[in-house]
Amino acid sequence: MARRSWDLRYVPGKLAPWLRWSLFWRRLSPPVFFLASFVVLIALGTLGLMTIPGLQAGPELGFVDSLFTVTSAVCVTGLVVTDTATHFTGLGQAWLLLFMQLGGIGLITLTTLLIGALGKRLSLRSEMLAVAPSRSHDRPEVWKVAAGVAKFSLMIELAGITALFLLWLPRFPIGEAAWHAVFHGISAYCNAGFSTFSDSMIGFQDSPAVLVVISLLVILGGLGYLTYEELMRWWATVQARRTGARIRFQGARRLSSHTWAVLVVTTSLLIIGWVLFAVFEWSDTFGHLPVGDKLANAWFMSVTSRSAGFNTVDYGAIGNDSATLTMMLMFVGGSPGSMAGGIKTTTLAVLIALGMSRFRGRRFVGLKDRAIPQGTIERTIGIILLFMFVLIVSFFLVSAMQAAGLEAKHTRDQFLPIAFETVSAFSTTGLSMNFTPELHAPSKLVLIGLMFVGRVGLFSFFTAVILRRSAPPSYVRPAQEDVIVG
Repeated sequence: MARRSWDLRYVPGKLAPWLRWSLFWRRLSPPVFFLASFVVLIALGTLGLMTIPGLQAGPELGFVDSLFTVTSAVCVTGLVVTDTATHFTGLGQAWLLLFMQLGGIGLITLTTLLIGALGKRLSLRSEMLAVAPSRSHDRPEVWKVAAGVAKFSLMIELAGITALFLLWLPRFPIGEAAWHAVFHGISAYCNAGFSTFSDSMIGFQDSPAVLVVISLLVILGGLGYLTYEELMRWWATVQARRTGARIRFQGARRLSSHTWAVLVVTTSLLIIGWVLFAVFEWSDTFGHLPVGDKLANAWFMSVTSRSAGFNTVDYGAIGNDSATLTMMLMFVGGSPGSMAGGIKTTTLAVLIALGMSRFRGRRFVGLKDRAIPQGTIERTIGIILLFMFVLIVSFFLVSAMQAAGLEAKHTRDQFLPIAFETVSAFSTTGLSMNFTPELHAPSKLVLIGLMFVGRVGLFSFFTAVILRRSAPPSYVRPAQEDVIVG
């Protein structure tokens, strides 16, 4: 009888479609559903952009350009084929902003929050689904985590919007200042890089306060909620131990290796990038600015190069040294569970720890007085290898597509812009050397795939698409044989 209850031949006709969808849902793995949520968002956004009247002020975008624009919004990248400020109406900009917010906070998080708010209990697979993208190492109360993500994000965005509104109120009429503040507050926190100004932030080179607010929003969006949650618990524990007070929850007596790595690597990259960009561009793109503005713009470049996509300088005019540094920072990206892409700061931390342990002759890889599990080290190496492999293949594809019909001397001029564009798309950064509008349709499709894979994550993508069924664990190891390396 149990088997017959699942057989559609024994189900009334009206219930058969519902049961089919129920069985289909149960067969979906969390990575597949996570990818599907972004596919649905991109499809809805593209369909709406092409069919809803009043979204576009200029000539309507074709299918590939519409798909590219919406994918860039959902994947919080910021690469655009047309000027967001002039091509889209206020309603069209709001449409893109909606999908930036959904893609930034995450459709799964919002769905989990809705289920929790309705008082329904999450199933085990729903918990896995909600936790998988950011917090798979433990089993928290998922809807509380989702609620915390939403509340924290809205609080930060509201604070940023208020600050930007006050800063822009003297420059623009009240309604225009409010819309610019709302758009950039959400876009900056989501690390999207879209702007309602045609020149992005170039017009605010001489406004350090605006650049500081935008950069703080970008940094907060690139750290990840789990880092803030642990920091708040750790700080509450420290204060309670100092005052002798009791707290209602068990706080962290020490920062975990994860949070420590996030903070150290993020701070180090910000400072290193700030100093190097100031040195590289001091007399070039910053040459006409006073000293204070030079430092503010160098700081802004260091912040946005890893995740955002706003720019205060023309990246088509920067030197090779700044372009190379920007690509290196884009390659690293932000932190796990955040709005940013790249290989992530913790991956870089584990890689450095691995190199230091081998250099010192240690038999284990240590990070903040703790040994890193071998599985984490293997995943780190796998992520970097996969990232580089996909990046190199995509670069060759785009180069070949862009070179069609051009002479060799012209294709060499495109080497750096194509490399820059490819890294920017895969790391979901959104910076460009003014090359995006020149891309051919096949090249745009490659970058669309890069933005999508970069947003959902390499392991999530390959687990959902390629690794359909994991092989059973093998307890028999073949005989060892050494290989000369290095």
